[in-house]
Amino acid sequence: MEAQVPEQAEIVDQIVDVIVSEGMIDRDKIKMDATIESLGLKSIDIVMILTALEEKFDVYIPMDGPFHEAKNVNDLVNAVAGYISKEKTA
Repeated sequence: MEAQVPEQAEIVDQIVDVIVSEGMIDRDKIKMDATIESLGLKSIDIVMILTALEEKFDVYIPMDGPFHEAKNVNDLVNAVAGYISKEKTA
């Protein structure tokens, strides 16, 4: 289990990088408790972010499920990281 921690942190950093570039948001505004609304992300931004993450990690991320319930950056990152981990171990 110890070996997964750096990998998880790296995945989180990469997800945040995509949110910054696709959502056109300053990285310093991205806090784990920042709400999707407070970052000014619209539905189309979320779709663009998820599409970019699919390409980056070579995984399929369904547009329903945990992403609709995501209230903040932490929820979004955890949902994406969960799919990436599941796809990579499957």
